[in-house]
Amino acid sequence: MLVGLYQGERSELPFGHKNVIAQSYYLRARLVEVCPIDRDRESSVTRVMTLPPSTPMAIKSSPVMSDSTLSLPGQLDRWLAARHDDLVGVRRHIHMHPELSHHEFETAAYVARLLTAAGLRPKLIQRGNGVTCDIGKGDRVVALRADMDALPLLDVKNVPYRSTVDGVTHACGHDVHTTVLLGVGMALAQLDELGELPGRVRLIFQPAEESINSGALQMIDAGALKDVVAIYALHCAPQFPVGLVGVRSGPFTAACDSVEVRLTGRGGHTARPHLTADLVHALGRVVTEVPALLGRRVDARAGMSMVFGAIHAGEAFNAIPNEGVAKATLRVLSREAWREAPELVEQLIKDVVAATGATVDVRYTRGFPPVINDRMASAVIAGAAGAALGADRVVEAEVSMGGEDFAFYLEHVPGAMIRLGTGIPGIDVKMDIHQANFDVDERCLGYGIRTMVHTALAALSSPF
Repeated sequence: MLVGLYQGERSELPFGHKNVIAQSYYLRARLVEVCPIDRDRESSVTRVMTLPPSTPMAIKSSPVMSDSTLSLPGQLDRWLAARHDDLVGVRRHIHMHPELSHHEFETAAYVARLLTAAGLRPKLIQRGNGVTCDIGKGDRVVALRADMDALPLLDVKNVPYRSTVDGVTHACGHDVHTTVLLGVGMALAQLDELGELPGRVRLIFQPAEESINSGALQMIDAGALKDVVAIYALHCAPQFPVGLVGVRSGPFTAACDSVEVRLTGRGGHTARPHLTADLVHALGRVVTEVPALLGRRVDARAGMSMVFGAIHAGEAFNAIPNEGVAKATLRVLSREAWREAPELVEQLIKDVVAATGATVDVRYTRGFPPVINDRMASAVIAGAAGAALGADRVVEAEVSMGGEDFAFYLEHVPGAMIRLGTGIPGIDVKMDIHQANFDVDERCLGYGIRTMVHTALAALSSPF
């Protein structure tokens, strides 16, 4: 099995290295033992990691991947070193031409052109803003996913690859995700060319991760998960130095829903609030009491958080309005608590408002489920990352209360998402995603490609 490529000698783990993060997941996941790869086959696999010069981002110098004595990590290192500038060029092209959610038509076409030129057969979804591409053959499919949309933010960076679209920028790293998956696809295509890919890998380039109208659902409806047994993804993490990846089994990101509370009632003079519904007071009670009540009605281990971000009622300081609105996000780490949240939240809001005399309308909008990384899938990707980068570069990731529509895929098949370190050394201000000045250390592209190539090969050899 190709998992044997990861290291010349086996350890007590089937992943072939001593990664303590992978070990902890492995022991809990009860993975079965796998057989070591035949040494002759290992050599034949590592020899094919050179792309022909005619393909996009191809190595135009002498073939640097011809040394069959190197392990797969060594082969990938040399392959990526020769292609670094081309990969950076692809990332910068995407960064300079960002497209908002549901409008990723040019980005999808660009991705499809690169894959086609590499000898692959990508498929655009019907709307034209998403791409799938299968590599290899077999009934079992392992999927790798990247998102392509940008954010409605002004790019304030003073760099040559600054966004050329006013008010739109890749401030969440989706340009990195897309470039990494392109590189992975081109590497895997070479394994398949000589018949050394032990199964089928599907690349999924999805639109609209940043939209409540999720692009993941669009891809699923288009058949992206047909025959898929496991799915993997990564996300930029500027809080990690470049070269590190963060892995976590279980809750990884929170579900994220939106709640709008609209109150109506009799207004009047602030001198006589007893003759009114006093909507400002009623909204204040909703904003403070409902989140507190949730803490007494939901198990604290569910990680439920309700935070109001907008309140509006009235204009005059001495007049009580007859209408007011408050808007909140509700985030939760437990899938079970998320499923029960709409009914509970709506009832608590109505109970709080009932004593005020106001009329209430609650609009609860489902967003994304929580990302719950599968234990076995987490073990696979932790082991693959350790084999690709070194065990000391794989760390435990913290739970994030942010939302991520990768969760929709995990409602159908097991899988895992990891964090890819993109932190830029030497900067004075701590950087985060969704900031107008967001940027990455572009060496992260190589680390991401290494990790996901190994993940695909390990997953194809794993007992899902």
